Amino acid sequence: MPSAEREARESRAAEPELITDPDLKAEAEAANGLLQYDYAVKSVSEALERKPFKLRVSRILSFQREALQGISAFAGLTRPAGVQIEGSMHEPPAAHLVQELLEEMCDYVNEHWKDASAIHLAAYAMWRLNWIRPFVDGNGRTSRILSFYVMSVKLGSVLPGTPTFPDLVKAHRDAYEDALDLADAACKEGRTDVTAMEALIESLLAKQLARVYELAGGRTLDPS
Repeated sequence: MPSAEREARESRAAEPELITDPDLKAEAEAANGLLQYDYAVKSVSEALERKPFKLRVSRILSFQREALQGISAFAGLTRPAGVQIEGSMHEPPAAHLVQELLEEMCDYVNEHWKDASAIHLAAYAMWRLNWIRPFVDGNGRTSRILSFYVMSVKLGSVLPGTPTFPDLVKAHRDAYEDALDLADAACKEGRTDVTAMEALIESLLAKQLARVYELAGGRTLDPS
């Protein structure tokens, strides 16, 4: 379905709004997006210096806090109640299960760190965080930056090129949400299958790195 026809997929949960003006909120979200990316780059450097790597729940909370500071009263905190996702068939787990599920997600990444590919780990992290839906707001933004973080650390350096990987995922929202749906369906059958998300990440990495190649050769970039 074309992007113009598909409604945005958003979490809905009760929370006190710190910014009620839509324009001011959009400005704050854009500013926080830059802060979140800079924090992720710094976190990659710290992780590479502090080996062996271990994904921690505290790091995930920090990513969400950067995205929501000054916007949400729950910045850096897991949701206190249930949440619904408009436009999705997935029903997130109850709030009391969130902490344990986040720890299990970190365990999966850590236990498969040596034998799994960077793309698989990034795809799993992005899907699983969306599946858990641990936050009142900012789940998508946090999952994309988490995926970027995991992949960069696994590869040993920050992914080069612009648009950045998180921005590319956001720009291909339909394919991203379709990949989430396929992984959700597999999960209902008791399987972990993120092959569709892996394929999406592979294609987006190719786009990002192609732009680096074009810049290196002094070529004019195709704006599309």
